[in-house]
Amino acid sequence: MKIINILNSPFRAILFCEMSKQFTLGKDERLKSRKLIEQLFDTGKSFVVTPFRVYFILNSELSAGKERSLLQFGVGASSKNFKKAVERNRIKRLTKEAWRLQKNALEEKVKASVKQLNVFFIYTGKELPDFAMVKDKVNVALKKLVDTIDESISQNS
Repeated sequence: MKIINILNSPFRAILFCEMSKQFTLGKDERLKSRKLIEQLFDTGKSFVVTPFRVYFILNSELSAGKERSLLQFGVGASSKNFKKAVERNRIKRLTKEAWRLQKNALEEKVKASVKQLNVFFIYTGKELPDFAMVKDKVNVALKKLVDTIDESISQNS
């Protein structure tokens, strides 16, 4: 982290901290394309880490036209289990935050494999979670995804 002194006067000093961008979830890292999401659910693989069902697909071909991130992420919560949009949005917010803070190891593996990974989490639980539980479960899911990428790399070698 760099600290930059913008205004240096005897009365006031304004400091801005320039953070590195390792803990971000930018626009290009979000899975928004309907085509990619349909492909993910049709041909992708899935596993369960209660209360999440995790769908993923590891694409070997990268699109030359668009500049997309190698790791894209999406999250959803059922309106059947959570009638209020406030509750669904809270679950999605918690899951995105847990993903954002812990995705770095997975991101390094994907960069090393030179493939694109699309991941979609669906919350299947019946009650509202707290952040500690979501963070633990997302961590378990990320470890499973890292193991899956390791297996695919070893099979291709």
